[in-house]
Amino acid sequence: MVPTGAYGTWPSPIDAKLAAAHDGRPEYVGLVGDEVWWTEPRPVEGGRRALVRRRADGTEEPVLPAPWNARSRVIEYGGRPWAGTARDEGGPLVVFSHFPDQRLYAYEPDGDGPPRPLTPVSGIGGGLRWADPAIHLGRGEVWCVLEEFTGEGPGDLRRVLAAVPLDGSAADDRDAVRELTDGRHRFVTGPRLSPDGRCAAWIAWDHPRMPWDGTEVMTGEVTEDGPFTDVRTVAGGPDEAVCQVEWAPDGSLLYVSDIGDWWELYRREPGSTEAVGLCPGRGEEFGGPLWKIGQKWFQPLDDGLIAVIHGRGATSLGILDPESGELVDTAGPWTEWASTLDSAGSRVVGVAASPRSAYEVVELDTGTGRARIVGSGHDDPVDPAYYPEPQIRTFTGPDNREIHAHIYPPHNPDRVAPTDELPPYVVWAHGGPTGHAPLVLDLEIAYFTSRGIGVAEVNYGGSSGYGRDYRNRLREQWGVVDVEDCAAVAATLASEGTADPARLAVRGGSAGGWTSAASLAGTGLYACGTIIYPILDLTGWGTGETHDFESRYLETLIGPLAEVPGRYRERSPITRADRITAPFLLLQGLDDVICPPVQSERFLARMAGRGVPHAYIAFEGEGHGFRRADTMIRALEAELSLYAQTFGLTRDDVPRLELRT
Repeated sequence: MVPTGAYGTWPSPIDAKLAAAHDGRPEYVGLVGDEVWWTEPRPVEGGRRALVRRRADGTEEPVLPAPWNARSRVIEYGGRPWAGTARDEGGPLVVFSHFPDQRLYAYEPDGDGPPRPLTPVSGIGGGLRWADPAIHLGRGEVWCVLEEFTGEGPGDLRRVLAAVPLDGSAADDRDAVRELTDGRHRFVTGPRLSPDGRCAAWIAWDHPRMPWDGTEVMTGEVTEDGPFTDVRTVAGGPDEAVCQVEWAPDGSLLYVSDIGDWWELYRREPGSTEAVGLCPGRGEEFGGPLWKIGQKWFQPLDDGLIAVIHGRGATSLGILDPESGELVDTAGPWTEWASTLDSAGSRVVGVAASPRSAYEVVELDTGTGRARIVGSGHDDPVDPAYYPEPQIRTFTGPDNREIHAHIYPPHNPDRVAPTDELPPYVVWAHGGPTGHAPLVLDLEIAYFTSRGIGVAEVNYGGSSGYGRDYRNRLREQWGVVDVEDCAAVAATLASEGTADPARLAVRGGSAGGWTSAASLAGTGLYACGTIIYPILDLTGWGTGETHDFESRYLETLIGPLAEVPGRYRERSPITRADRITAPFLLLQGLDDVICPPVQSERFLARMAGRGVPHAYIAFEGEGHGFRRADTMIRALEAELSLYAQTFGLTRDDVPRLELRT
């Protein structure tokens, strides 16, 4: 007989150390000759991103040994940090951005020498940063995005497309870097070279737009040793968001645009000025928000077909025939595909996950239709019986609007709850806020559900994955719609008898940290909350306290500061601190330049002496998004202790969090 135990008190083999060790996912896949390469997190190695290869014989090994860290800081969220190519002699060549100094390095992993720098160091502001590289051996160059700081402020910078010599001549000479564009746009993605080598295409946009608001597809003629010429806009605009552009083998220009309500794939044939939708009317997304430079939702194949990631909410990998519009999905258990793809011949590689498996590198053979795991394969660290069983649900919010959510009830094969008890639930608000909570295995969620605490992940209005209208619900409504939608889900779970109404909590990081704090200040629904590297003061954040990429984001989320200054004050948790009465845990990285610690410190000063139990844990060496195993362990255990103390649970498997008033 299975023992009975109160919700929240169940023992679990999924401890914080295990959850931290499996945090993160592989990214930026690529085919280098016969090999598959990708980056993956190493929490126990200081949080570095390792570049890994799968050799043709199936052997999996690092390309770069520790402490090399393949990660870019362009727009702070980064982008594709590496490019590799096979060579007839000398083995493969890789060019990568090294996180500590942000220089580009060239490396021959089958050779004897160490990585050699290709770009110089600048002592001005954030220096020189590089992303989305592409190696052009015939030209002896690597083309990429250059982010160059011109002063000490977060907005003192310029971004251009650049060609870096592979011979190392620019390692100590900034003037040896050839600029391909003139810096007319604030933001650019890496250039894509046409099959005939005569034209390049890229995406550009400017403040105050974010890339999911409006972008432009640019083309330019390639010159031998100068910048692109005849630069022009060929698609997109202020109210049309193009998130990816590529060339097809026949010279057609392919791109994903949301000129309708959905991100869909379009083709513009050579010599034509008209674009044709290739798979219209499905009510699905074929793209997403461009948070990192070099994200890919589709990949042209050599035979004229196109590999596409598509879906509504969940996503699939399919092969699209652009002539007939026929779309055939890949068979397999995966329900979420990350925005990274590459191909060679009949091989397509990507990164996918499911509710029963974490993200892993998957290869599809388009000739046979067979998909297989080729790297970073999921290996159950515990019996899968301890994993939660998610429910995909749609809730009704204010004005009868739909709210999408994933509900993870408490689940543990070793315990059953008393029949007269309802479980505590934690509402998770994702970051972004133009983002999405995917339906995948997450051991942080399992950490709670296996202990008897339910989790509700809410894709509130403003989330991506459900069309532009759903995404635009948050325009000038941040702090209203997100808070209301999370509250509607929590209230419904309580009213229907799924959750204990007296034991509800809210948690989130970044924009989700904002929603968590705003929920504590604006509703009386939650017994406590966890606020992780949050935005707390809109006026401060909108007047120089964040990085350049998001420095004008609030103009769409809240409204222009000059026009609605009262709205900035009224919605900020820092000005509503007197309304917060529930205990909370505040977690902050001291190196965070996106949501800086000064915001948390001012908020705590407002809370001081008010008698509200709370704890503040600041982590040295951590930025926006915790990466080190010891940080994640302490944060997760502190969060559990907060819930245990607030919900009246007895737990002796985590240190007791000291709550101050």
